[in-house]
Amino acid sequence: MKKIRVCVVGYGNVGREAIECIRQAPDMELAGVVRRTPDNPGLDCPVVTDVSQLGKVDVAVLTVPSRLVPSIAPIYLKKGINTVDSYDIHGDSIISLRRELGYCARESGSVAVIGAGWDPGTDSVVRMLFLAIAPRGITYTNFGPGMSMGHTVAVKAIPGVKNALSMTLPAGFGQHRRDVYVELEEGADFSEVSRRIKADPYFVHDETRITQVERITDVEAMGHGVTLERFGSSGTAQNQVLELRMRLTNPAATAQVMVSAARASTRLQPGAYALGEIPPIDLLPGDRETLLKSLI
Repeated sequence: MKKIRVCVVGYGNVGREAIECIRQAPDMELAGVVRRTPDNPGLDCPVVTDVSQLGKVDVAVLTVPSRLVPSIAPIYLKKGINTVDSYDIHGDSIISLRRELGYCARESGSVAVIGAGWDPGTDSVVRMLFLAIAPRGITYTNFGPGMSMGHTVAVKAIPGVKNALSMTLPAGFGQHRRDVYVELEEGADFSEVSRRIKADPYFVHDETRITQVERITDVEAMGHGVTLERFGSSGTAQNQVLELRMRLTNPAATAQVMVSAARASTRLQPGAYALGEIPPIDLLPGDRETLLKSLI
């Protein structure tokens, strides 16, 4: 069986987990890691600054901050390399990204899978299934309590912040609070850092509490969770209640979904896709008939 050659772009928490997920996949091989600097942090695989140094690569798993995806993904797509990202900025932003990367991918004969985490991502697929079961009603997505990687990365990018942790606290019925812990650079102004955090698009719509700590490592935790609830109706039934609960380790879950999406990308026509547009069976290794026999 010819294996899918996958590289990991970035080497943060998600990048480290993605490497392990690729190594465990029976149909993949790790081509290497692409970083801004060629420093090898003890990895037994090539670590380079340019993907061209890795030879043939089928898919690039982009474990980079969401705000960098629009500029980084086209670099790989134009080389004919499929990309997978975990872009987590909901709303019009992700729709615009799908449009822009779709144009680039079709021009180059490549595939971009966007928002391939657990939300957006697998939660998005579950919301679609809930809607199919109960077409009329309301779905609530309640995150946490746990670490939000997107929000944490956004805080770390603010001048004066040495390290950070953003916790999501569910307030019920789709409402959330943000508990942000910051470790400041020497001389940084806590009040100015707090102002910038609350003005950031990631936080501007939620109640946010900010606490200064000496060391983030004293409070850091990467667990997270979600409860999806739909209250709706199907046909003449008015009391359909659908629920999904998950508790997970954020970086590991995100990385695993991205690596599964990397597999699916090799089975798609050129273009850009959200996870909900991909047949779930294409996320899994193996042939369809065998999978169907065991899963339906």
